Amino acid sequence: MMQSVAALARRAGSVTSGAMIAAALLLPVSAQAQAQNGLSNLFGGIFSGPNAAPSQPAPGPGGALTGPQPWSGEDGASGHPLMTAAAIREAASNFSNCVAGMWPDAARRNITQENFQRFTAGLSPDLRIMDLMDSQPEFTKSIWDYLDILVNDNRLAKGKEVLAKYKAQFDATEKAYGVDRYIIAAIWGIESNYSTQMGDRSVLQSTATLACVGRRQAYFKDEFLSALEILNRGDLRPEQMRGSWAGAFGPTQFMPTAFKRFAVDGDGDGRRDVVDNPSDLIASTANNLKKDGWQSGATWGFEVVVPQGFNYMLADRAKAMTIAQWEKLGLKRPTNQPFPHPAEKAYLLAPAGAQGPGFLMLQNFRVIMKYNPAEAYAMAIGHFADRLRGGQPFVQPWPRQERELSRTERLELQQLLAQRGFYKGTPDGQFGGQTREALRNFQASIGVPADGFASSDALDRLRGR
Repeated sequence: MMQSVAALARRAGSVTSGAMIAAALLLPVSAQAQAQNGLSNLFGGIFSGPNAAPSQPAPGPGGALTGPQPWSGEDGASGHPLMTAAAIREAASNFSNCVAGMWPDAARRNITQENFQRFTAGLSPDLRIMDLMDSQPEFTKSIWDYLDILVNDNRLAKGKEVLAKYKAQFDATEKAYGVDRYIIAAIWGIESNYSTQMGDRSVLQSTATLACVGRRQAYFKDEFLSALEILNRGDLRPEQMRGSWAGAFGPTQFMPTAFKRFAVDGDGDGRRDVVDNPSDLIASTANNLKKDGWQSGATWGFEVVVPQGFNYMLADRAKAMTIAQWEKLGLKRPTNQPFPHPAEKAYLLAPAGAQGPGFLMLQNFRVIMKYNPAEAYAMAIGHFADRLRGGQPFVQPWPRQERELSRTERLELQQLLAQRGFYKGTPDGQFGGQTREALRNFQASIGVPADGFASSDALDRLRGR
């Protein structure tokens, strides 16, 4: 996914299959949907319903999709003025002029006029993207359900086949970049189910639509022009650039701007083909992680047992300590194995609160989160990589009796926290770091474990029950 759109703009940001789900877990789904790097295709139906990834019409000239636009015709859920139905229709009616108006910018990027006309000929807006961009599913998956979906026996078997089939390419990449092959294989598997679910929307059409219609036009203008640069250079063909609604493409879901930053020619054939060339794909994904700070020879984190009575106010990404310091606070591995490097700094993540396992997250976990800023996604990648390496499932049980709060309930939780003076943001039904901190402070004020876990019990306590 080469980075999530929630960072939408970091890659300025992206996510499609596995990633889109992840974001919906420990981060709100709507924030992810903008990232769109790779998980939405594979799992869009989980959070957005069966129509999240409708079948696509046949491609037309320049790789564009033609045919009727399955847009709902309704205002977007974000309430943004550019996402009203009237604004969308007005922008769509000016689509051709908008695309043509980007020629001077394309010329400044050394795109030839012939190629600009060739690749933009016949483009039409895909307005269904407006619904996907603003979708706010009422229900999301718990982190344990998410991990069950992504880290399963079938995917593990396929991953081991891929590692064996492309052993030479993984060997060369590990030597050149120092990035763990199992992490790369995990990203490949979770983003596109090993190239079987990469998305079928035209990257040109999607990014052109978003560059001219809706609330992220400046961001997607850069993505659209970057897609044209890729085609102009000859790295990829239009038919290869098919992917998510936000323009992420290939087995590990690169956004066009991310391709420009990280794609490399792994086999020296003069092209950077991250879609159909395993050498380029593996090397480019490794280059992305290396440039984001990957530490060679290090792992991503450790499952830990958190002692009873622990101060969960310390479970914060900003409160990193050495592993030795965490040990002094009573944290240990469930297998009682020693930590290999006690001087390493880590932060404590308790995704299911005091009822579930804890995790000490290291630098490489933060690097994975640069690829996609959802903690659930990064945990799935790390755990899947460990399983591919021969590791075992997590030892401690998840609180499977707990259900994930609906968006309506999360909104109520925020509103109640705000009424009590703990939450300073705008209630939106999305559960991010600010909400978790507010919930921890509320829990501490009433003398219960301040773990920030948005359970039905936490909501009942806020209701005064």
